[in-house]
Amino acid sequence: MAPDSVFVAGGQQQLISTWGMRGAYTHNWDAYWNTAIYGAYAGVRYNGTAKSYICGPTGSGVGGSFGAAFGTAGLTSCNPDYNIAQLGLITRWTPVKNLTFSADLTYTHIDQKFAGTIAYPGSAGIGKPGTVYELKDQNTVLLLLRAQRNW
Repeated sequence: MAPDSVFVAGGQQQLISTWGMRGAYTHNWDAYWNTAIYGAYAGVRYNGTAKSYICGPTGSGVGGSFGAAFGTAGLTSCNPDYNIAQLGLITRWTPVKNLTFSADLTYTHIDQKFAGTIAYPGSAGIGKPGTVYELKDQNTVLLLLRAQRNW
């Protein structure tokens, strides 16, 4: 989820620029089976003022809200911009009318611009333990198995 703006007390809202595209193609093998391939790509960009609110006036994290929340000792790049890409394949089997079984495999890549490490103090409210986290690109593979009955 992308934010729509960045705001600090005494400042003005700084709008975030986003763009994206997606597409899909479905092939019907027969009356019972079909397969679809789908993909998406999006980018999120913060303007210079928004980046200074988050990363401080020098872009190092010092003096910004990011540095205040996490500390900046191991931070090598403070840039909140990111891109996200997804590619997926789903196969559906409908053995009888209104009953469908499907297997959906999705790969997601987050190309984020922060780099380095942060020392996070932890938060019991969200169940995130305190430790040193490495800031880098992330990849995820998800398999969703589904049975759907319509009445």
